[in-house]
Amino acid sequence: MTSRAGEPFALDRALRDVDGLLAADVPAHGPTTSEDDPVRGEWSVTRGEGFVLVPLWESVSLVGVYAPEWNTAEETAHAHLAALAGALDRRWGAHRPVGMRVPLFRRIAGEPMPPFFEALCAQDLLGDLAVWGPPQAGPGRGDRWLAVSVNQSDGDAPFVLAAAVTDHPIVELEDG
Repeated sequence: MTSRAGEPFALDRALRDVDGLLAADVPAHGPTTSEDDPVRGEWSVTRGEGFVLVPLWESVSLVGVYAPEWNTAEETAHAHLAALAGALDRRWGAHRPVGMRVPLFRRIAGEPMPPFFEALCAQDLLGDLAVWGPPQAGPGRGDRWLAVSVNQSDGDAPFVLAAAVTDHPIVELEDG
């Protein structure tokens, strides 16, 4: 669960959150840390060397939900991602897909990977990424890359739409 549980999806809010993420500082050094919302106790942000990762929206819990309602929930989650990606495509041009298959298999095998992908896996954000970059950063800011994705950690868990900003290119990991 995330700090966004129970909030309806709002494209304008998601775009403001992305803009805020792009304008915020990205840690240059340090370990990867995750923070929970102090009131709800649910995940609200992960920061690591060169990246920040946040939830933008979370669906309702799907415990005990089956088709066709489950299918509708999945379609809704992917429609939210498509709406956000479409708005960002209009801003910065077409996104580039970055697959999460290799990080998933590395996680299962216990193999090391870059901290950014470790953080995605630690939050069960295993959906393929839609990546832009570098979009225009604010004055005095270095280049930034943005990624958004939607995923569900298991069939009963809610869908989570998340965004990440990095200070380095987001490149698909290679097998091996």
